[in-house]
Amino acid sequence: MVFSSTVFLFCFLPAVSLLYLLVGGRLRNMVLVLASLFFYAWGEPRNIWVLLWICALSYGGGRLLGRLQHRRRAVLAVLLLLALGTLGVFKYTDFLLVNLGKLLHYEFLLPHIPLPIGISFFTFQAVSYLIDVYRHDVEPQREPLKLVLYISFFPQLIAGPIVKYHEVEGYLTRPELSLDNVVSGAERFIVGLGKKVLIANTLGQVADAAFAPGMSLTSAAAWLGIVCYTLQIYYDFSGYSDMAIGLGRIFGFHFKENFNYPYMALSVTEHWRRWHISLGTWFKEYLYIPLGGSRCGETRTYFNLMFVFFVTGLWHGAAWTYVLWGCWHGVLVMAEKALGVREWGNRCAAIRHFYFVLVLLVGFVIFRSPSISYASDYLQMMFSFTAEGTHPLVYFLNGKVLLTLVVALLFCSPALPDRLGKACGNLPELPRLFIRESGCLLLLLLSIIYVASSTYNPFIYFRF
Repeated sequence: MVFSSTVFLFCFLPAVSLLYLLVGGRLRNMVLVLASLFFYAWGEPRNIWVLLWICALSYGGGRLLGRLQHRRRAVLAVLLLLALGTLGVFKYTDFLLVNLGKLLHYEFLLPHIPLPIGISFFTFQAVSYLIDVYRHDVEPQREPLKLVLYISFFPQLIAGPIVKYHEVEGYLTRPELSLDNVVSGAERFIVGLGKKVLIANTLGQVADAAFAPGMSLTSAAAWLGIVCYTLQIYYDFSGYSDMAIGLGRIFGFHFKENFNYPYMALSVTEHWRRWHISLGTWFKEYLYIPLGGSRCGETRTYFNLMFVFFVTGLWHGAAWTYVLWGCWHGVLVMAEKALGVREWGNRCAAIRHFYFVLVLLVGFVIFRSPSISYASDYLQMMFSFTAEGTHPLVYFLNGKVLLTLVVALLFCSPALPDRLGKACGNLPELPRLFIRESGCLLLLLLSIIYVASSTYNPFIYFRF
C-alpha cells in the first residue's frame, strides 16, 4: 500500500484515524501497531515475518543488554550481526554470488530472494535502538507493543525518515494529540502528496523514457532526461517524507525534517547536510564517529569519509552503480575538505553552485543507470553536444512537462515559498486562513484526480 493510492486515501487512513481518535489509553498503540502490520502486509504478506523478526530481535536484544553487566560488547556484536545479516541475506546475496562467480570463473545458481520493502529503513532503526541501549543513551523498552510501534509505525515504515528511538520515546507513551497538530499534519501530507503525484510522477515518465534501454538521444534530450530524474527523485522522496511527517503529526508524533532544499547547496558537503538528513545523521552517529571521525589524523579522516560514502552507496542497492555513486560523492567531499571549501562562506556562490549542480547531475546519471557502461554511454550523449540521435528534445518535451519543470525548479528553492509566506503573513488572519486552506483543498483535489486517472505511481525509495 502506498500513500498516493485510492485505497490508502479513502479507506485505510480515514478508518485508522477515526478508530485512533475514538479509543483511548493503551488501545491507541494497539490500533497503530495492527494498522501498521496490516499496511505492510497489504503489499507483501509473505515478508511480514521479516519485520516481526527484527522487532523481536530488537526487543529481546534490548532487554538483554539492559540486564548484562559483562560481555555487553560481544552480545551487541551478535545482535548487530543478526540484524544486519538479515538485511544482507535479502539484499546482497545475488550481488555477492554474481561477483564471486566472476572472480572464480564459476556460475553460481542465484536464489533471487525477493527484497522486502522498507527493510533497509526498519533494520537501521532497530540497529540504532540496540546501539543506544548499549551506550546507555536510552533505557530498554519493557513494553513490547511500544517497541514494535517504534519500528513498524506505518508513516515512516517503508521509506523513512529513519527515526531514532530517543526522538519518539515520549510519544509512545503520551502522543501530542491536538486539533492544531491534526490540521498542520493534514496540510503537510497534502503538500507531500502534491509533490509526489503532480511533479515527481510527471517528470518520472520523462526520465524513464530517456533512460530506457536502447534509446538514442540527442545531447539536449539526454540533459532533459537527467534533469527530470534529478527533480523527480527529490520531489518523490521529499514528498514521501512530507507525507510521513504529516501523518506522524496527525497521530501525535513529531519527526525531524528530512530535507532542507538540498539543491540550493554550494558544495557536495553542504548537500549531504540537507539531503536525506536522517540517513546522513545515522551514518555520522553510528559509523563515522565510531570509526574515529576526524579525530585520528588527516589520512584516517579521509579513509573514514570514503568508507562511509562507500557504505552509503551500497545501502542504496546491490549494484556497482550505487557503489560508484557513493564513491563519487566521497571523492568530491574529500576534495572539498582538502580545499577548505567549508570555510569559504558565500564567496563565488554562482560558480560554486554551477559546479555543484554539474557534479550532482553526473552522479545521478550513475545512480539511475542500470550499469556502469550504460552510465558511460549516457554521459557521452550528454557531453557530445550534438543533435545526433533518433529521439530529440521535442520527443519528450510538451506543455505539461514544461510547466511541471518550471514549477519544480521554482519550488526546489526557498525563495518563492518564503515570498509567498511573507505576502500571506501580511494579510489579516481570516483571509490568510482562507487562502491557505483553499490552496490545500485545490492541491488535494488535483492530486486525487491524478491518482484516480493515472496508473504510473512508483516510489523510488521503496526498494532501497
